[in-house]
Amino acid sequence: MTASVSDDPALGFATHEVMNQAGALENYNAFSNDKPLAEAIKVFGADWSADHLAHAGALVGSEKVQALARQANRHTPELRTHDRFGHRVDIVEFHPAYHELMEMIFGCGAHSFAWTNPRPGAHVARAALSYLWNQGENGICCPMGMTFASLAALRHDPTLLEEWAPLINRPAYDARAGYAKTKAGVTVGMAMTEKQGGSDLRATMTRARPESPRRGSGAPYLLTGHKWFFSVPMSDLFLTLAQTDKGLSCFLATGWLPDGSRNRLKLQRLKDKCGNKSNASSEVEFYGLHAVMLGEEGRGIRTIIEMAHLTRLDFAVGSSGLMRQALSQAIHHTSNRRAFQRSLIDLPIMRNVVADLAVESEALMWMSMRLAQALDHAETDRAEAMLSRIATPVAKYWACKRAPQFVAEALECHGGNGFIADHLMERLYREAPLNGIWEGTGNVICLDVLRAMQREPDSAGVFLGEVRKARGGDTRLDTFTDRLERRLMKVNDLEPIARRVVEMMAFALQASLLVRYSTPAVASAFCATRLDGDWGRAFGTLPHGLDTQSIVDRARIEAS
Repeated sequence: MTASVSDDPALGFATHEVMNQAGALENYNAFSNDKPLAEAIKVFGADWSADHLAHAGALVGSEKVQALARQANRHTPELRTHDRFGHRVDIVEFHPAYHELMEMIFGCGAHSFAWTNPRPGAHVARAALSYLWNQGENGICCPMGMTFASLAALRHDPTLLEEWAPLINRPAYDARAGYAKTKAGVTVGMAMTEKQGGSDLRATMTRARPESPRRGSGAPYLLTGHKWFFSVPMSDLFLTLAQTDKGLSCFLATGWLPDGSRNRLKLQRLKDKCGNKSNASSEVEFYGLHAVMLGEEGRGIRTIIEMAHLTRLDFAVGSSGLMRQALSQAIHHTSNRRAFQRSLIDLPIMRNVVADLAVESEALMWMSMRLAQALDHAETDRAEAMLSRIATPVAKYWACKRAPQFVAEALECHGGNGFIADHLMERLYREAPLNGIWEGTGNVICLDVLRAMQREPDSAGVFLGEVRKARGGDTRLDTFTDRLERRLMKVNDLEPIARRVVEMMAFALQASLLVRYSTPAVASAFCATRLDGDWGRAFGTLPHGLDTQSIVDRARIEAS
């Protein structure tokens, strides 16, 4: 009698071997193994932070962080409006994985490193921390980024800055619901957008009335109104806008009052978002919310815009980091998956795709880090301040526009595996469009670039001067820069073609940085395609003759 497979205890119920699967890319150092990033940190004067960045990079690349991110996105935040006795509590409950990730990112100082290390390169180092953590889990980067940027708004009132900055800058996270000053560390959120106006903040209808005879910055007010988006509703502090007799003004509120009770707000519901699932966004009603005015009365947008400038840079950095993770995953999969007796990456058509993605990723990283360097010098160097002002929205626009296309191509490299929720590519795919919406959609950002040139006519010259630091390094860049200059001379006629102009500005700045600081293979590939037009409509259309192998090898990250 012949035995069946099921009769053999050694085989059990197995019907096949698992073969030709790439396995997970994990337990690698996302900083130390990233050659272009390490070079940028050195070029822009932040190499003193390399050990700190390596510590963060080891966390980001760990199996543990990948598991926590998966859990935090599977077990999403839940709104609890009342306790079991019927008392109104208005809290959001998170999975323990979310809190553990928050402890890691705030423990690394990703929210405060630039403020607690007042030395050249501090903003570059902090941008690198954000770049790394956006490869780990994007949902925790929203509260981190807003907490970082809040100090720019607080500078409008030195007393409030002195009161809150030491708490905000602590490298700690405290998940408890309670008054900010009783906690080990604090997070900062924003509640700006209302139903009737997103980008048009002047349409704000929330009202503020004085709580005492005192008026102006630092004075107490009571706010009543509704906010359509309250980002991070469990934040310990948050900034919001409301109308006073003198116009739209900025306010700072605590999530809980000194007696431990919830401030006078009601969380109406949590947003069921396409992506960014681990992070809570909500709708909220203020009913006599206790807050203090921040900055000059009637100048609320002016107060908050400096915070928005920092968050816009963080979204450029964050989208670049997200794309770096997508690229790393694509290289790993195509290097360890075989077809037609070769690794996928060894097929010339696949290597073309991955090399194209690698060029895109590195160019965006250099642009983001250069603008972090400009921020480092903005207070003492007028040219760097103007470069920061005009080029930060350029970087925000282009990095956020590229992210969805980039991640979709990287996902396709995985075939069906990448489209399954067990794989982190699925999460990146849902995350990719979001940064293009936060802090100004594409049209708003492009108009802001034009506005910067109109208000500061010298800024266009400063931008072109930065690009021309690579003059003579590649004739294609020189020709492209001359074309761009002719367009920028007609700044008052550019609104209908603002997107095209901002795209050209992004290409020029990226090309200049690559020519100066990257390898000839990467710089030549960028100039041949993005500037000279020898490029198709999709990734993977690099022309013949480029050194795609060295481009891929430069971008490769290996697990330990």
